[in-house]
Amino acid sequence: MFKAKVSVTLRPSILDPKGKAAHNALQNLGLTNIEGVRIGKFIELDVQASNEKEARGIVEMACIKLLANEVMEDFDIIFEF
Repeated sequence: MFKAKVSVTLRPSILDPKGKAAHNALQNLGLTNIEGVRIGKFIELDVQASNEKEARGIVEMACIKLLANEVMEDFDIIFEF
């Protein structure tokens, strides 16, 4: 069993209205040292596979087919052992 941790983030060229709203709120709270905020998704998957390569392929397919919008989002996969 493999545990995959997937971070899905908007591509840098895509506007992030949630991130902008959070940034403005943080500025209003006096946290002026924060220069930018981007908001994404974090997903954990338990994957049954015989090796890490197979597990990575399964997780990549899940990201491509459902978890990430490839037009607007990037994803990063980390395995925890």
